[in-house]
Amino acid sequence: MGPSMTEGYRLALIGGRGYTGMSFLPLVRQHPHIELALASSSSQAGLPLTEIDADWPKPDETLVALGPDAVPTVDADIWVLALPNDQSKPWVAAIEAAHPQAVVVDFSADHRFDDGWVYGLSELNRSALVGARRIANPGCYATAAGLALMPVVDDLDTPPVVFGVSGHSGAGKTPSPRNDPERLADNLMPYQLTGHVHEQEISYQLGRDVAFHPHVAPFFRGLSVTIRAGFGAPVEAEALMARWQQAYADSPLIEVVADVPEIREVAGSARAILGGVSVDARDSRCASFVVVLDNLLKGAASQAMQNINQGLGLGEQEGLREIT
Repeated sequence: MGPSMTEGYRLALIGGRGYTGMSFLPLVRQHPHIELALASSSSQAGLPLTEIDADWPKPDETLVALGPDAVPTVDADIWVLALPNDQSKPWVAAIEAAHPQAVVVDFSADHRFDDGWVYGLSELNRSALVGARRIANPGCYATAAGLALMPVVDDLDTPPVVFGVSGHSGAGKTPSPRNDPERLADNLMPYQLTGHVHEQEISYQLGRDVAFHPHVAPFFRGLSVTIRAGFGAPVEAEALMARWQQAYADSPLIEVVADVPEIREVAGSARAILGGVSVDARDSRCASFVVVLDNLLKGAASQAMQNINQGLGLGEQEGLREIT
């Protein structure tokens, strides 16, 4: 499978009306080698794509109704499943039957614990992503924590504690207390303080336990995680920064800084920033640090595009240059 001289790759977006699907569509528009085969929505079929992406070039193109049974009728090389958890499996089965060589990217948690799928933490799993056809896109919090912890995982001694705060877009569009403007006004809402799926995901990918405490805030997009980690030997802030700088030397979308990064620095971008390293004066084996990223982009849509690019052997930032 490869791009033709005229059309390039064709992509089907399943779940185009959710926040992650809405964030992904402009990346397809900006991509020089990918065109949209269709974008589907189970509840908003007929909605013009210009209402999702104001700059969409085809004003007559709309969201379509599509079920897994119609997969054989769709000419697409790439399938992006922007669906809630526990909804992707019938789609995957239909795609594998009709288009076995297609690239499938699953935004949900359904395949993040499946070793038959490549875990799409773009900067840290490049070799496995080359030629990958089944890609499990990481969760937004898991992306932030993984970027910080994986380069130092072998030096950890005690379970890291991850304190996360996300904008309410992370709660999706289905009404709940976590996206209720009245509940969120002047508020910070903790939820699912044990057993969160991202806690399980981070722990699974690191190969060691992590404690994760998520919170939702009144702002719309972006997230910040503050991590407290215990090491087996004394550490220095400069040495930890050097480890991350080395790990991300070839990753232009990851920045390592001395100061504490803030969400406003990454909202609307495909970047992540790691910084604010502080070693505890009471115990030099303990350090805290912060990662910020946009939960809808680096935590979902733009990372998915990075993964697609890597799987197809394209430039990693294709489709992302306008948001970097």
